Amino acid sequence: MRRIILTASLATISLSSFAQKWQPGYFTDVKDNQMKGLIQAYPSGKSPIKGQAFIVFKENKDANEIKLSASDLKYFVAGQDSFVVAHPSMGEVWPNEFDFVRVVLDEELKLYVYRGNVSGGSPVHVSPGLGLGLGTGGSYVGGGVGLSFGGGGSKKVITYYYGANPAELVALSPLNFEDVMAEIMGDEPDAVDRIKSHLYNMGNMDKLIAYFKQLQAARK
Repeated sequence: MRRIILTASLATISLSSFAQKWQPGYFTDVKDNQMKGLIQAYPSGKSPIKGQAFIVFKENKDANEIKLSASDLKYFVAGQDSFVVAHPSMGEVWPNEFDFVRVVLDEELKLYVYRGNVSGGSPVHVSPGLGLGLGTGGSYVGGGVGLSFGGGGSKKVITYYYGANPAELVALSPLNFEDVMAEIMGDEPDAVDRIKSHLYNMGNMDKLIAYFKQLQAARK
């Protein structure tokens, strides 16, 4: 069985979300060493290890920059976002063998989002039923829904995944959306009722996630 899930938030995603900027945070490496400082989660430039995503880290604003490959890390936090290391399972093709996925909902069944780069294509392109696998013309082949920005040389592609951990990712699709999201949000019956009533779908995932977090905050 394929173990990868992604869903694209087709609203309120702006190019500013891809801005390369330093954010306070920390990383934990594969030896469980932790370092606090400033992190660029989506840096440009060449990766220190071919086929691996990387982050840029510095201890403070005046310190030297260090590139850290995905295989060096277990996870990192930049600003309010947490990222874990993942790699494609059988049947999935990502631009990198090792990459990062952001933890969107840290429930028993977790929701992750992947952001990748694709070459070529129109400025904004929505690909229902497509996930992240490099194909001709910069398209992706796989599960889920991809939303890409940018024209010319490259596009930014956002897709969602779910799984108990980053080693068991499965692509979210219109076919499994209702069952999967109802399971993830099972502790909030109001959210589940709205999912079952078809008030939310893969086109307004951002609103569903915001509503779920609102319910959680009110309960706490």
